[in-house]
Amino acid sequence: MTSRDNNENGDLAAGRALVAAEARADESTVEAALRPRSLAELIGQSRVRDQLGLVLEAARSRGRPPDHVLLSGPPGLGKTTLAMIIATELNAPLRVTSGPAIQHAGDLAAILSSLTEGEVLFLDEIHRMSRPAEEMLYMAMEDFRVDVVVGKGPGATAIPLEIPPFTLVGATTRSGLLPGPLRDRFGFTAHLEYYEVDELEQIVLRSAKLLDVPVTREGAREIASRSRGTPRIANRLLRRVRDYAQVRGDGVVRLETARAALALYEVDEEGLDRLDRAVLDALCRRFNGGPVGLGTLAVAVGEERETVEEVAEPFLVRKGFLARTPRGRVATQAAWRQLGLTAPADAAAPTEPTLFDVEDPDDGR
Repeated sequence: MTSRDNNENGDLAAGRALVAAEARADESTVEAALRPRSLAELIGQSRVRDQLGLVLEAARSRGRPPDHVLLSGPPGLGKTTLAMIIATELNAPLRVTSGPAIQHAGDLAAILSSLTEGEVLFLDEIHRMSRPAEEMLYMAMEDFRVDVVVGKGPGATAIPLEIPPFTLVGATTRSGLLPGPLRDRFGFTAHLEYYEVDELEQIVLRSAKLLDVPVTREGAREIASRSRGTPRIANRLLRRVRDYAQVRGDGVVRLETARAALALYEVDEEGLDRLDRAVLDALCRRFNGGPVGLGTLAVAVGEERETVEEVAEPFLVRKGFLARTPRGRVATQAAWRQLGLTAPADAAAPTEPTLFDVEDPDDGR
């Protein structure tokens, strides 16, 4: 790979970080300051908010911990925030860990044995937990008991260990990877949906107030409309537009300021960034709209297959710019229009159904 290729890939990665739904390591402090503290402060997700509010109120009235809660949905929509809200609403302590951090049953046993009664255990990325720990979790969730194995071989002894009643809040971006027995042990399951622009506008206005950033309603809506339906991205774009307003403006985030700042950061009116446009450009200009396999498309844009499939594709499919078919990826007519190109007569319609469960013929080649 040439130095020019390396530079271009680095540029794509830098641009991608701005609209990536995953949290960055340096954002934890800022995100913590912007999180709503209660269900009453939570903007959007009205169905989940009402259902969860009922579950928590009923549990408080009974004086018992609520059923275990499973939160699923794409990254950046507020699963961690909801876990913190659950603990706050229950006036209970919160213990935070993640699936990748629990690779042995002993790791989980140590956490469970130290819980206090009514404590909320938040297990992020629960689908990435090891199988031995997962099997131990079944008994803990159902019977509030774990069996600690002492010794090895024929002489091993299982010692039952009682644990106080607790509430497990599991979060996953890939609920299909959870085994059925684990899913069945959650009494309440909530799927978080992408946010509407009106909801994101309210989130931007609230965050701007907390960050002491002067912003007009038009400026907030412009940021919201380019945030890909994700509050985390909206807050990140707000901070970058704030920087632009302070350095090149009068400090106020107005419509014109937001447009100029987001143009500088190469986030267009549809929320597409450089990687998204690179995928569409390769698909339309190099492959005449497809179909083309994922492996070939990834090579064309100089990215890993997983980056294209897990980072760029979901948003492009949701916006109707790309379709996944049995023969490969296909650009829709909307994609051609987005690039200012004329689509061939046989280009896929924007509303064409997409097939997520079919392997591309040349995937991996």
